[in-house]
Amino acid sequence: MVDDSTPDAGEARARRREQRGWCWYDWANSVFPTSVTTVFGSLYLTEVAATAAQSDTALNGTQACLDAAGESDRLNNCDITLLGLHFPAGSLWGYLLSIATVIQVLIVPLMGAIADRSTNKKPMLAAFAFGGSIATAAMALVGGGAWGLGVVLFILGNIGYGTSVVIYYSYLPEIATADERDRLSTNGWAFGYLGGGVALAIQLVVYLFRDSLGITAGNAAQIAFLTSGIWWSLFTLIPLRRLRGHHDRADLPPARGSVVTAGFRELRDTLRHARAFPLTLAFLGTYLIYTDGIATVANVSAQYGSEELGFEAEVLITTILIVQFVAFFGGVLHGLVARRIGAKKTIMASLLVWVLVIGAAYFVQAGQALQFYALAGGIGLVLGGTNALSRSLFSQMVPPGKEAQYFSVYEIGERATSWLGPLVFAVMASTTGSYRYAIISLVIFFFVGLVLMYFVPVRRAIAAVGNKAPELL
Repeated sequence: MVDDSTPDAGEARARRREQRGWCWYDWANSVFPTSVTTVFGSLYLTEVAATAAQSDTALNGTQACLDAAGESDRLNNCDITLLGLHFPAGSLWGYLLSIATVIQVLIVPLMGAIADRSTNKKPMLAAFAFGGSIATAAMALVGGGAWGLGVVLFILGNIGYGTSVVIYYSYLPEIATADERDRLSTNGWAFGYLGGGVALAIQLVVYLFRDSLGITAGNAAQIAFLTSGIWWSLFTLIPLRRLRGHHDRADLPPARGSVVTAGFRELRDTLRHARAFPLTLAFLGTYLIYTDGIATVANVSAQYGSEELGFEAEVLITTILIVQFVAFFGGVLHGLVARRIGAKKTIMASLLVWVLVIGAAYFVQAGQALQFYALAGGIGLVLGGTNALSRSLFSQMVPPGKEAQYFSVYEIGERATSWLGPLVFAVMASTTGSYRYAIISLVIFFFVGLVLMYFVPVRRAIAAVGNKAPELL
């Protein structure tokens, strides 16, 4: 029996406490991609933009906009202007996501480099987490025709989310041994889906019973933004309290100039020297392929359910909640399986399940809600665990002291390649006239990812960067 009073036992207890605190940031930040990006952001900002466009065109606009009666007419025929471009209000969300991603690509890697120069990353984590949450809560102030304010606030929230997540990921190698990371990463990811699901469920109750509460759909969305910002900032206090933030970076040479210029130099050196670790890049390239498929399925599943299967909003909302809560159990399950057979084999098994689930989506019958719910359960089972184990495995392949920078590349690479899956889906839908062929075409991302993963020598990749591989891979 180990004496709890020994220094090693005390350090182990402190590390476990730190790990539990780390998982809470998954719980805290998941409300942004779930509630703000996936559900309420697109609906509300698009509606605000359409209202502003119709008000503007009342003075000097097109007849089509003036005559627009239904929601679809307003979104398609009423134009707004952004960065000198004129386009229908219904297209705002797509352009906004693209602009927000480009801005992240420019900012996040630099912030990651600066974080790696720091002996205490907690202040940076706090700054971006609280900054993003404040911007999110402030979206509740957007009303009337002030869609431009909503655009700015969403971009700021997106920057806060993306940068804080990179810094958060970079803690993983510092607070967990090689054999602990799979469990910790999957637990954190699962906890995040649970948190996002709980917050979304509360917000959807307000949205669905808005008439009884005497509020409009827009008011319900504003309440969702406010509660999302409060949720994010409130639960961020837990990891900030428990992460010790004293990880020694004495191995770094003294910085010349400010931390920002040192960050630029380190980012430049990282990009230059990354080619020295081709196996790490091979894994990253493989991950970018199948994660594009995962993101596409998550983004188009509602469209598939609505356009091809004819489901109403209530069914689609229920489906979102099923995915969120099943993903919690799926994440935990992936961690348990990885402890038995290793992370690589578990990821490969998960990708095989993805192939089967997407194949089953082709055969779901229109109007059969139970079949669609079962499909949502299958997606939830593998949704969180695949990415969680990928995060853990990638952390093993990162050179020590470069964690935040490599996770910046990891995060930005995921966003920079996220256009391919939606493009394949859209092209297949338009050329075949069927969303069933479009959804089945996404199997290719998981099949190719599975084949490439088989050939990635992860143990050699880990050894190449100077890290010790866990017993099971």
